[in-house]
Amino acid sequence: MTDIPTFDTIKLEIADNVATITLNRPDRLNSMPPAMADDIREALDHLPGLGVRALLITGEGRGFCSGADLGGDRAASAVGGGANSRKALRNHYNPMLLALANLDIPVITAVNGPAAGVGCSFALSGDFTIAGKSAYFLQAFVNIGLVPDGGSSWLLPRLIGLPRATQMMMLGEKISGEQAADWGMVYKCVDDADLLSEARALAARLANGPTVSLGTMRKILRDGLSQSYAETLDGEAKGQFIAGNSADAVEGVLAFVEKRKTAFKGK
Repeated sequence: MTDIPTFDTIKLEIADNVATITLNRPDRLNSMPPAMADDIREALDHLPGLGVRALLITGEGRGFCSGADLGGDRAASAVGGGANSRKALRNHYNPMLLALANLDIPVITAVNGPAAGVGCSFALSGDFTIAGKSAYFLQAFVNIGLVPDGGSSWLLPRLIGLPRATQMMMLGEKISGEQAADWGMVYKCVDDADLLSEARALAARLANGPTVSLGTMRKILRDGLSQSYAETLDGEAKGQFIAGNSADAVEGVLAFVEKRKTAFKGK
């Protein structure tokens, strides 16, 4: 396993086949400047060499991510007509989000406190989003005369339907963790004191699962959101070929025949 890199704006930790990325600007409620997006992308690029089988993302302190850092480049770009905002999205935020979407391991996000703006999109980009009761989700762009970014215009209608996505984006109102769970926007909402333990338990469960199968499943699910039925059927056939040739598939069949617990190795 390669050395674990260090970063200025995030923490990357590895334990028991689980990588944990913690957004680490607590004095700014983990607002995300372009440099943080770059740090996250670099951390994601390192994960295959670190032998991890699941990823957990959370925020340090009182918040998950309060959005892009309005005290820096984003404010100046807004005044300047948006050219810098477009450049920041194309060169920093969008590549990071695509790298997250293209991972071949499960992703869990543990949302503590605010997840606003691009932080909302980032929080909902996991396969499982667990929210603490103090969490809230906010599409804040309309409040400052901007439009949603971070992929939320694609993601939210698919998660909660067009009317609720429109409500979030055009009214710019907070959606609590409990309401998000009621809408089906997140996997579950738990007491704040239980947030990390719940997220870590889920990450451990996934990290001990059939990693090739889970990664292939992740791709099929996301591809299916923009494919025809026939294309998805073909994607499933291709995915079954990949998963069926894995060592974990052999282990799964043997464990079933031998009536014992599986011992997946992630291969």
